[in-house]
Amino acid sequence: MALDHVNIFALDDGDGWTVIDTGFASKRSRAIWEGLLAGPLAGRPVRRVLVTHHHPDHIGLAGWFQERGAELITTRTAWLYARMLVLDEQALPVPESLAFWRSAGMDAAILAKRAAERPFNFADMVASLPLGFTRIAEGDVLTLGGRRWLVRCGDGHAPEHATLWSMDDDLVLGGDQLLPSISANIGVYPTEPGADPLGEWLASCRRFQSCAADGQLILPGHKLPFTGLPLRLVQMIENHEGALARLLDHLATPRRAAECFTPLFRREITGDAYGLALVEAVAHLNHLLHGGAVDRTMGADGAWLWQRR
Repeated sequence: MALDHVNIFALDDGDGWTVIDTGFASKRSRAIWEGLLAGPLAGRPVRRVLVTHHHPDHIGLAGWFQERGAELITTRTAWLYARMLVLDEQALPVPESLAFWRSAGMDAAILAKRAAERPFNFADMVASLPLGFTRIAEGDVLTLGGRRWLVRCGDGHAPEHATLWSMDDDLVLGGDQLLPSISANIGVYPTEPGADPLGEWLASCRRFQSCAADGQLILPGHKLPFTGLPLRLVQMIENHEGALARLLDHLATPRRAAECFTPLFRREITGDAYGLALVEAVAHLNHLLHGGAVDRTMGADGAWLWQRR
């Protein structure tokens, strides 16, 4: 993967540790963790694992820690999504996935290749999740690592994504909701093809503006910790608003979603990035559709054609 890491934070609870997110379930990740548990974490157990959201690089080893006695803490939506997806293992793409990719105008050669091969399954990178977790929700207060943390949830990148805001100092655990220099993927998937995650993302960014301060140290899910959250939230909003404006100009002529990469990303998209670009293109188009700025018609090839009103 181009994004080749995830940030994990260990909070010292005295007799053990609370771990924030886990990384993928892989031989390499488990080996890294075994070294950490035997070395820098000083032999004390991980008693709690708090997962910010359901994506595999964040919840992948949560079940592995549970089997070792840890309590899993996360939002209800994150747990339900992850457990459902782990159990939904597919040898080949289901008809609904093929229809979704076709409706987005996926390149015919890529679609044919995908139709004949095993798709990515959550079970490939996420350990089985046993029954039982502790729910957190918007407004909850937790005590972790000697600090009190207020739970604030965002949406768009992942539903009910938990962020933790210290009530005792200026630390914020931002997960993928608050990233310093890269944009979180905002995608539409076959599970909810009519969704407007971009609208949810923009609304979340605006909600966070009311509690953001320059002095806060944000510990993100990827890249380096950063300060200046008020400016960063403005940048995240303006990044998508600019993309939407370029997309509208592009839609003076009817286009398929797969024909919208250049105005959105300002570069050609190839290789492994194609799938993420496609679901993000659909997210931007859906947002314009929900806002009444575009119309769409189904083409003879089964792909939606989008056009500015």
